[in-house]
Amino acid sequence: MLDLIAPLVVPNTTKIVVLSLDGLGGLPRPETGRSELETARLPNLSALAAESACGLLRHVAPGITPGSGPGHLGLFGYDPLRYLVGRGVLEALGIEFDLRAGDVAARGNFCTVDGMGRITDRRAGRIATDVCVRLTERLRGIRLPGVDLYVEPVKEHRFVLVLRARGKAGGLSGRLSETDPQALGTPPLTVKPLEARAKATAQRVNAFVAEARRRLADSTPANMVLLRGFDQLPRLPRFPEVFGLRAAAIAAYPMYRGLARLVGMEVLKTGGAFDDEIATLREHWSACDFFFLHYKDTDKAGEDGNFDAKVAALERLDGFVPAIRALNPDVLVVTGDHATPSVLASHGWQPVPVLLWSRYCGADPVTAFTERACAGGSLGVFPAQHLMPLVMANALRLTKYGA
Repeated sequence: MLDLIAPLVVPNTTKIVVLSLDGLGGLPRPETGRSELETARLPNLSALAAESACGLLRHVAPGITPGSGPGHLGLFGYDPLRYLVGRGVLEALGIEFDLRAGDVAARGNFCTVDGMGRITDRRAGRIATDVCVRLTERLRGIRLPGVDLYVEPVKEHRFVLVLRARGKAGGLSGRLSETDPQALGTPPLTVKPLEARAKATAQRVNAFVAEARRRLADSTPANMVLLRGFDQLPRLPRFPEVFGLRAAAIAAYPMYRGLARLVGMEVLKTGGAFDDEIATLREHWSACDFFFLHYKDTDKAGEDGNFDAKVAALERLDGFVPAIRALNPDVLVVTGDHATPSVLASHGWQPVPVLLWSRYCGADPVTAFTERACAGGSLGVFPAQHLMPLVMANALRLTKYGA
């Protein structure tokens, strides 16, 4: 798709906003038969949907649950089956860690285990970031043969682990299984090599986990670590060059900043609240053509299994829609990177609503921004990687294909 688009790009001065509501999609609450979107009062999103072309996005393939990385890469026009990036790399880039070729990075969670070593909370109650900072300091003193270890705090319960080969220790491999079983009541898993040359790296990571457990034994509630998303720094086509856009990302959470940095977007400094992101959008409006705007609260509530909190997060977001529209973007997209139904308390495989507004979108009969309503929209159900060509066409930034 990127190879098809790049030769068709033509210059223009149009402005584009893609607003990603993380974990947007949901499922009906059994007691009411209505999803979070159907329960929330969303007058601004409903009004926007009535003027837009609507549909559903499928981020990977039918029945496949996307992570946030593949979900957002699809929104940016990349085939998530071709460009798969481990979460460790994204978190490291998101905190502006100097990740180098050959390093192996992993996303870490501080978690809680009981006396039998079984996980009781995968996020240790979402500990405060200052607690995370203190705990990472405990782990920085761990020494392993042949590698330098970097343990860096991210946000709340999240941290980054980076292994860097030292001297003639030999190359590392990011082809490793994860320690996070994504379930409660079971112990963390042992890291296993997924290729022969990863055996030594797996041994070092397992040694790190064992020592981390020892050093965290007296910590409450964060007394253990979970590791996932092992990977090494990849090379991806650069978004600004493919699409001919001065592209900027506005996101409070490091992982999403890292993803934007990986594809070559300018990552703008912003605060931790969404009104800070809106202020950053206003401040830089004249400087860029394309803005990726990220909203996290919907996903957090869904992963916590808190239906009412997700409804409230959607209603808070709805209040910001007029401020975005007041900037008069030429194309405005509202969608998400994956579903996070509260009834599942995890990511889901369900397609995610999308609306695309422009002067040329050809509005359809949809009048509400919900899963059921968007299923009847003119865009139908389509792959997320096809969204950017639609965005570019509506921004009058593509010429025709063929004679």
